[in-house]
Amino acid sequence: MQLLTNNVCAPKGFRAAGKCAGIKKSGKLDLAVIFSEAPANAAAVYTSNKVKGAPLLVTKKHLENGKAQAIVINSGIANVCTGKKGIDDAEETAKIAAKELGLMQDEIVVASTGLIGACLPMDKIRIGLKGIKSELSVNSNAAKAIMTTDTAEKGIAVKAGNFTIGGIAKGSGMIHPNMATMLCFITTDAEFSPKKLNSFLKNSVSKSFNMMSVDMDTSTSDMAVILANGLAGKADEAKFRNALDFMCIELAKKIARDGEGATKLVEVEAKNAATRYDAEQIAKSVVSSNLVKCALFGNDPNWGRIMCAIGNSPAKFKENSIDVYFGSMLIVKNGTAADFSFDEARKLMGKKEIRITIDAKQGKESATAYGCDMTYEYIKINARYTT
Repeated sequence: MQLLTNNVCAPKGFRAAGKCAGIKKSGKLDLAVIFSEAPANAAAVYTSNKVKGAPLLVTKKHLENGKAQAIVINSGIANVCTGKKGIDDAEETAKIAAKELGLMQDEIVVASTGLIGACLPMDKIRIGLKGIKSELSVNSNAAKAIMTTDTAEKGIAVKAGNFTIGGIAKGSGMIHPNMATMLCFITTDAEFSPKKLNSFLKNSVSKSFNMMSVDMDTSTSDMAVILANGLAGKADEAKFRNALDFMCIELAKKIARDGEGATKLVEVEAKNAATRYDAEQIAKSVVSSNLVKCALFGNDPNWGRIMCAIGNSPAKFKENSIDVYFGSMLIVKNGTAADFSFDEARKLMGKKEIRITIDAKQGKESATAYGCDMTYEYIKINARYTT
């Protein structure tokens, strides 16, 4: 695989735009459009939260036929818990975009992220979308325009064989499976049916966005969408799955690294579990534990918290078989303290990226979860979110 620039605009036939429509009080970019010059097959995965945003419901309806040609995203206001008006506003957004892009209304995917409970300022969205087709470019600020509390834009593109795949994502807080709180938009010039795309996307999400956690809260607006316009022709399925997995995992790591107030990225691998499910549950439980996250922030090698988190998972394991490593340093051997240097362990924990490995010694299955530490800054950010 070859890494490319231009994220969602790297595949053939895709252009995008990111601009300021005045939705955010800060005056930052807050409206993005991703457009395919050719009709595209599409698939999506959505939040498991029972409270779902109006854009998500509209998008789900529009994608019933597995077709879409453009995506419109606003940041600053989530359009959640807004009743019938929220649905009407999401549909109007699609209608306006369709008119500007020369498409049908149901060929538009809509997404919103930001403050829950507020209605979209439709006057600003109408103005922002006017003439948008002339603003589309292969060099856009779309990744920046979908950010909320993110401190960095998140995008990636890869070329594998005859096809290219690109993606952008946003997410920083309210991040927890299933799906972790985020928006992700993926484009490819490979040719695949909606059914195949749906299968590929669900599989990749299970390894990436559903394996990361920042703060144990799952949002109302989570969505991952893929558009495939087929301009590069048919592609090798195995190569495509590998490229999609790689891209989604890299985006998940970018989100975890940028967790609200976070100072370090944490990867937790559970290996040699009896089943894939057991490995996933152990890794998720450790990466999601607030006590573990606080210890990571303080560079405190308190391995008892990791054992506690493992024990809180629904996984099957034997306590006296568990080994735990910080990097390559053995911290726990067969469920009890190993002979390790406390000071050296603290140094390892002080790095910007930390890898914790849990060896269950029960089988051959493994899984990796992605997260971050929990800091004072996280509380500051979320204590004044609406002010």
